[in-house]
Amino acid sequence: MKIAILLYPGFTALDAIGPYQTLSPLPDADVLFVAEHAGPVTDDNGTLTVTPGGTLAEVPDPDVVVVPGGPPESVEPQMANPAVLDWLRAADAHSTWTTSVCTGSLILAAAGLLKGRRATSHWLALDALPGFGAEPTGERVVFDGKYVTAAGVSSGIDMGLTLAGRTAGDAYAQGIQLMIEYDPQPPYDAGSPEKAPAELVEKFRDEDAAAARA
Repeated sequence: MKIAILLYPGFTALDAIGPYQTLSPLPDADVLFVAEHAGPVTDDNGTLTVTPGGTLAEVPDPDVVVVPGGPPESVEPQMANPAVLDWLRAADAHSTWTTSVCTGSLILAAAGLLKGRRATSHWLALDALPGFGAEPTGERVVFDGKYVTAAGVSSGIDMGLTLAGRTAGDAYAQGIQLMIEYDPQPPYDAGSPEKAPAELVEKFRDEDAAAARA
């Protein structure tokens, strides 16, 4: 099973690594990071680089597509990048699962793959989905046919485990969860806008709106 995780300049590292960690142990999994061009790709912090195992042209027909997200300045260029959008459409024609994490769903949506489908994204980006014909939902992992979208960043781990369960069975996915010791016990209960202090939610909404106007 060929699993292609898309990389592009400024991707969010955990968006890509979470699914990598949870999907790579699957039986017969062949996980490749892919990018438009050969050579290292740097994350949104500018400090972590990942070297893709192939270019988009070299991996035309993966069984599973994973599109990580990133900040607007990284994602928006990919939403208008013909090479990425054409590859996604072509790969989707052959894939068993087409997935995204965080704002990666906006790239899938820009390719026209989420039209008429339920989907999620980072909570600050949910309002952008209807513009592409998708139906936004605040759920952490959303399945709509073969399309699987995950909410912000850390939810890529949940998406990977859920997909592992669908692919190899619950017991196998539970084994993956056990071996990575994914047993969240966060020190704070502020992981969603419904739970976080209202002033924090407002702060980040204001910053996001200001960035959009800049």
